[in-house]
Amino acid sequence: MNRTLPGTPAPVRTRGHVRLRRGAAALAGAALAVTALAACGDDSSAADAGDQASSVSIQDPWVKAVDSGATAAFGIVTNDGDADVTITGADSEVAGTTQLHETTMSDDGGMSMQEMEGGLTVGAGEDHALEPGGDHVMLMELTEPLEPGAEVEVTLTFADDSQTTFTAPVRSYTGAQEEYEHDHGDDGHDHEHE
Repeated sequence: MNRTLPGTPAPVRTRGHVRLRRGAAALAGAALAVTALAACGDDSSAADAGDQASSVSIQDPWVKAVDSGATAAFGIVTNDGDADVTITGADSEVAGTTQLHETTMSDDGGMSMQEMEGGLTVGAGEDHALEPGGDHVMLMELTEPLEPGAEVEVTLTFADDSQTTFTAPVRSYTGAQEEYEHDHGDDGHDHEHE
């Protein structure tokens, strides 16, 4: 029988249980306090997580209309910040593969597209054109036809892992006559323009 007389301490088992609960509560409280202090103490990483994307906007974005295959997104990347930003990747739900591409002169005098190595850096306070015949966001393995009047969302990822998404209207374009339907070659990145 477990009886306690008035004025005698409760059985050890009961006191131990209470201590354990109090100890667990104290430990949980301490863990929360440490977590909160750690989050406050390293504000630079929390602030930096969105610094690059927050200073960038895309002006006059658009995507070339196509029935299938591949196309590109264009516009003016504006960096209103005080530091250079580097776009390291892109993504869009309308494409199986999305890459940052540059256009260079090939040895035979033609234009050649290739994936950018190291990303696209836009200087502080500067603009960078994404345009036909130049740098662009390549949308490959399209999941649907892109008809004039439709809209495409493109997400850009920066070196600090921050992201920004812009919406680009699809429009007809016959300007520079780029052919985005191409043979990927051995490495899947080089594309010839005529």
